[in-house]
Amino acid sequence: MTHVLVVDDSEIDRRLAGKLLERGGRFHVEFASNGLEALEHVDERMPLAIVTDLLMPEMDGLALVEHVHRRYASIPVVLITAHGSEETALKALSAGAADFVPKTRLATDLARAVEGVIALGGGRSHERIAPYLKHYEVQYELPSDTALIAPLVAELQDAAMDMGIVDKADRVRLAKAIGAALENAMLHGNLELTTAEMAAAAGSRTGTIDLASQRRQTAPYGERRVLVSAHFTPAEARITIRDEGPGFNVSEIAGPKSTPEQLISGEGRGLVLIRTFLDEVQFNHTGNEITLVKRG
Repeated sequence: MTHVLVVDDSEIDRRLAGKLLERGGRFHVEFASNGLEALEHVDERMPLAIVTDLLMPEMDGLALVEHVHRRYASIPVVLITAHGSEETALKALSAGAADFVPKTRLATDLARAVEGVIALGGGRSHERIAPYLKHYEVQYELPSDTALIAPLVAELQDAAMDMGIVDKADRVRLAKAIGAALENAMLHGNLELTTAEMAAAAGSRTGTIDLASQRRQTAPYGERRVLVSAHFTPAEARITIRDEGPGFNVSEIAGPKSTPEQLISGEGRGLVLIRTFLDEVQFNHTGNEITLVKRG
């Protein structure tokens, strides 16, 4: 059976993460106590994904991410972030990690995060004609149904690879950023679900899905659409996502980068990934449109 590798110097924390991932038969989990052990494991047996703590002896999580990103580009890495590791976590995301989960939210978020990065890492092989593609443009008008996010992200992800904008190492990171923006537009924008409402529903695997489904049955939320336009050239991918909700106060998002505190609180998690994984992020003045830019 293929497996997920959990890396942590604390045996208690390793076992906790392992139980959460193995629950319901989701994954077979194997373990390493630091980055050096993890690399020996990967050399012998390639895991589907790596879940790692950041503060460890011998080789810490940041060095592990850098090495995996350089040598094993197809293996996504999910960080476990805790108080005291915020600055290192931001560096690790910039260095190649695909996602993060605050230690306080392991029970609800860890398995979903791992499932997500594995699903996004597959992709199709480049066709022989792909290197000759010079321009690609699409437009979509979507209902606020999160089941549509994965197939659209896969199409945009493949276009970015065919155009040479991202390589295998960065395809999952681009997909995470696009997916987070689409989810924000559907759930927070059109359906106006608050972070508190979604957190309360997160106790079950279908909680947020059920909550969104109920909201879509109510006017005016269910009538709203997400408008997506994407323009790809060999120089850059430019993806604009606009919802039909009331928007938000753009000035409340302080600065161009994410703050370390967001990695622990989980507040604004999608925006952390978007800003870290992309070269440029733009909002319109009403806050219901975001433009994502990734340069080749």
